Amino acid sequence: MPKNTHKIAIVGAATLGAAALAFSVVPADAHTTTTDAVSSARVAYSTEPVQGVKGTVTDQLAGSNLKIEAIEAKKKAATDAAAQKKAAAEAVRRAVAAKKQAAAEAARKAAAAKAAAAHKAKQAASRSTHRVTVKPVAAKSYANNLDGWIRESLHIMKKHGIPGSYEGIKRNIMRESSGNPNAINDWDINAVNGVPSKGLLQVIPPTFTAYHVAGTSWNIYDPVANITAACNYAADKYGSMDNVNSAY
Repeated sequence: MPKNTHKIAIVGAATLGAAALAFSVVPADAHTTTTDAVSSARVAYSTEPVQGVKGTVTDQLAGSNLKIEAIEAKKKAATDAAAQKKAAAEAVRRAVAAKKQAAAEAARKAAAAKAAAAHKAKQAASRSTHRVTVKPVAAKSYANNLDGWIRESLHIMKKHGIPGSYEGIKRNIMRESSGNPNAINDWDINAVNGVPSKGLLQVIPPTFTAYHVAGTSWNIYDPVANITAACNYAADKYGSMDNVNSAY
């Protein structure tokens, strides 16, 4: 406790003691005169001014205010920092969102451009196709005679990879039937067995059926069908009709 405070306490105690003494010395049966007793006791007090009390309280209040201000400043700084952090995070989020949106828009434009280019190319190809004039291939005609039959057979044989030459085919035809498409052999062993040789190259029905070439008639007497089936059989057995020089 400060020195001045002690002085105030001592003075107060002295004053109270003097008052008590004044009242205690009066007898119980005597007449009392309060005025004289009180006036005769002098109240002692200090004439020195109390110093330092006001200053000390003021200093303490000032210190408390400074502490409060420091706490408030710290709180404000923390709030500002949090706000800045939140603003920075929001800025980053917006930047990422903007980047994603820009990428999506770029992808959409690229896809649209690609689709447009493909559509344009398709239209160009379609126009080009429409401009092309397709000329029908005229069916090749052959004379209805031995020369025409051989030539048509050679054309079909070529498509199916069957070997043979004009000369080899004609030579065997002339030996087998003399060029008669309706020729039939009714005297050889095939005839005896009930399967006579028929047509230009004298083919028996089972052989004609087994070696028939697609695209030709199933009529064994048809010249082109007969020649083509016979050449197909000869290619399988002898390598080519050109290698046949006798009955086969």
